[in-house]
Amino acid sequence: MAANAAAASRPLKIIAGADSFGEELKDALISHLRSLNIEVEDLGTTSYYSVGAEVGRRVSSSSDSETRGLVACGTGVGVGIFANKYPGVFAATCLTPGEALNARSINNCNVLAVSGMSTSKESAVEILNTWLNTPFKAPCPASNFKPWDENISCFLDSSLTEMPKIGKDEVKDSSCSICCLIKNRELDPVDMIPGASMKIVRESPTSAIVRFKAGSVEPAHHHTFGHDLVVMKGTKTVWNLSKGERFDLSVGDYLFTPAGDVHRVQYHEETEFFIKWDGHWDMFFDEDLETAKNAVNKETA
Repeated sequence: MAANAAAASRPLKIIAGADSFGEELKDALISHLRSLNIEVEDLGTTSYYSVGAEVGRRVSSSSDSETRGLVACGTGVGVGIFANKYPGVFAATCLTPGEALNARSINNCNVLAVSGMSTSKESAVEILNTWLNTPFKAPCPASNFKPWDENISCFLDSSLTEMPKIGKDEVKDSSCSICCLIKNRELDPVDMIPGASMKIVRESPTSAIVRFKAGSVEPAHHHTFGHDLVVMKGTKTVWNLSKGERFDLSVGDYLFTPAGDVHRVQYHEETEFFIKWDGHWDMFFDEDLETAKNAVNKETA
């Protein structure tokens, strides 16, 4: 009877992904899930921030409350942090079954993060089974394996609706001067780059607000003038091909690219940034989009 109840509480679908340090453990856990007849969508292997963000986004946007996520990287921490960027996602790194019990009981954890460097396959299966079979508010180590009292039970129930609201008011009331430039402003599509839109706010020297859709790629290109940029939202990677350098940028990061330097860009999620050229805006492509996408895939594989 207990086994049947546990099976009935299992999620209908798991979205899974890993970076190269967590790939082997992720594959083992996917095999275990499929042996339990649980549907799994394997997003494969990429950078820890990309896969963490994508699993978080998919779980957050799912209309099915029984869709959960499984992410793995070297420590299990980075993938969990990026998954938690999305509302309604409660990702937790669990290194023991006891931690999985606590995460499910207290936080209704819907994305399990595991460590490919410090967790054996056997231990990971035990952690996963515990996470699958533990309902929200179940007795756990944090409750001394006793049922939660009424006050704490009510607190846990309300936390699920209150936690996603944290930070929303602060964003709406932001007084950041750069962020205010974009507020209620329509951006115009950039025809030469799929997924891009831009609004120039000053001409020569040029200042602009730029937005890219998640997954967009800018083919290798260069400009007549150097440019400064500050990321206001999202994450992106810039490869300066002229200098053989790579920059992984997130909110608040700054980058200067000198005039003439050839660079390629990938956007891991919807991204907005403020950019200023030393002169007028221009763009000269050094490769086509298909070549750029193939190069990005090799870099992130």
